[in-house]
Amino acid sequence: MTGEDQLADETRTQNQDRWVFGYGSLLWRPGFDFVERARALLRGYHRSFCIYSHHYRGTPENPGLVLGLNAGGECVGNAFRIAPEKWPEVKAYLDERELVTNTYIPADVEVELADGRHVIAHTYVADPTHQQYAGNLPVREAVEIIVAAHGSIGPNLEYLENTVIHLDQMGIVDPPLHDLMDLVRREYGEINMGAGI
Repeated sequence: MTGEDQLADETRTQNQDRWVFGYGSLLWRPGFDFVERARALLRGYHRSFCIYSHHYRGTPENPGLVLGLNAGGECVGNAFRIAPEKWPEVKAYLDERELVTNTYIPADVEVELADGRHVIAHTYVADPTHQQYAGNLPVREAVEIIVAAHGSIGPNLEYLENTVIHLDQMGIVDPPLHDLMDLVRREYGEINMGAGI
């Protein structure tokens, strides 16, 4: 590829809409401007409470658990289309939000939208080599962690509840997450922590 070809390719890329794939808190709190939101299927990864949170939903002394994309299976979430001129701002915002302790790896993945389109979307997958990677914890152990943790933006339980509420609203059945929520309700009673954060 010549220098002119490379410049032309970069210009085309800069003028194209970009997509972001959200599977956790981005479902209810994107925090950035987008021009389209669409239900999307990501193959090759599944949603999992596999990351110890030392900041947003826990502390280093009392970690919480937050979602990551673990290898294997599939995940239904939302894809957000970003206008080209907004992409640098959105990318900077997402990196600041998601890479606080570098427990995620930025990745561009192919997702299938509800209307059949296939697009490349930017997302953040769990880093299994990071010290905050929790892996697949037993349900009861995960619930005990989530119930006890509180971070800079609120209780860990709020994060779980908001995720399940929005999955329900989207008609998405995610058995592991619903199992966590069901155990919380059986062991600790009905909770209502709001869906705003």
